[in-house]
Amino acid sequence: MTGQKAMRVRLCAFLGTIAAAALWLAVPLRAEPGDEPFKLADTQLEPAKWADVAGWAADDHLAAFAAYQTSCQLFRNVKRPRDDRPVYNALWEVCRRAGAVRPVDKEAARRFFEDNFRPVQIARLGEAQGFLTGYYEPIVEGSRFPNPEFHVPLYRRPPDLVAAGYNPGSEAFPNKGALIGRRNEKNEIVPYPDRAGIEGGALDGQKLEICWLRDPFEALAIQIQGSARVILEDGTPLRLNYDSHNGHPYSSVGRVLIERNLVPREEMSMQRIRDWMAANPDEAPKVRATNRSYVFFRITGLSNEGEPVGAQGVPLVPGRSIAVDKIHVYGTPFFIDASLPIESAKPTTPFRRLMIAQDTGSAIVGPARADLYWGAGDDAARIAGRIRHAGRFVMLLPRELDMTEAGKHMPLPAPKPNIPEVEVKQSKVKQVGKRDDETRGRTLRRQVGPVRWRPGL
Repeated sequence: MTGQKAMRVRLCAFLGTIAAAALWLAVPLRAEPGDEPFKLADTQLEPAKWADVAGWAADDHLAAFAAYQTSCQLFRNVKRPRDDRPVYNALWEVCRRAGAVRPVDKEAARRFFEDNFRPVQIARLGEAQGFLTGYYEPIVEGSRFPNPEFHVPLYRRPPDLVAAGYNPGSEAFPNKGALIGRRNEKNEIVPYPDRAGIEGGALDGQKLEICWLRDPFEALAIQIQGSARVILEDGTPLRLNYDSHNGHPYSSVGRVLIERNLVPREEMSMQRIRDWMAANPDEAPKVRATNRSYVFFRITGLSNEGEPVGAQGVPLVPGRSIAVDKIHVYGTPFFIDASLPIESAKPTTPFRRLMIAQDTGSAIVGPARADLYWGAGDDAARIAGRIRHAGRFVMLLPRELDMTEAGKHMPLPAPKPNIPEVEVKQSKVKQVGKRDDETRGRTLRRQVGPVRWRPGL
């Protein structure tokens, strides 16, 4: 699909059934509730056939179905849909049916997905692929009290951290899309201290410390991952999860190291960042400070059992859960097709797997952007830290959504101005006869008239 981001919609109608269709759908940048079911700005969608989804039939759909059922538990706890997005309402219907399904093998699970969903390729407007990263649950040692060995704090949410329009106790603290800061003497929301300020002591004396870690990099990694398992002095596992952040935008310290020629791009990973910071303790705080975002945590348990809970409110499933942009509805299945550095540092391992959207993050932005959850510990950390790769995304949309009908009611692009057609007049070639070598190689010229932009070219 061609065109600029200002283009609002381009739609090719279905011919017969979705299997015979070719639909490209670019969504308006401004959409009002109820306009259409696909309120995804700057997005293109193309229906596909199951047979054309590479690797679909070979996946373990039984494992994917188990992860999907964890999301469905929340849908089934709601008697009636409470979300005005049609995708949410349609997923609610599918989850009601899934409650009565007990597939005995991966083929039966695959039939459930094929019977209840349509595959739709999704990408940012004008792009063929999306982007993948990985995340995990760090396991680190820590202390309840500060001491020379453990001196780096992890903080709970400060009481003066506020967000515009946020009603405490009614919903989760917003992680993006809201004005976040603290109120001044005029009751205005002003910026909260950034990472440099907090690491410099802006929160000292407020008794906000949950625990203390050994290494500033460990604190940074935990904030990037959004959860952690801190093993205290007596062996107690303190489970922490994301609670809020200071309102400043997230920036990648890895990108900073690459741009400053401190780490080669091809070597970039979380371990490489750790090594660089350990070798450059005086410069490390300045690099960390380029990421002004700072994350606060809450305690979620005192056990080694189970996985951390994602933003949807269900435990994550290693190898099946993904974090996505909040433009998507939690519980939406996505089939990911990529070559990733799983078995080695080279991206040679085929990854073709049905994943379930169960989490989000402030750095996860875009319609085809996903963070793959790999589990806890060092092995998961090594895999997750290597992944920064392109991949193809197929979103599974419930069959309750009539894409053909939706397309009929979507606004079309603004009319293009009438500009004369391309006129190409081939110049007449005249036989000039035999001349000397200097004139024999004269260039023949074509006269080309004004060019008009033609839709579809």
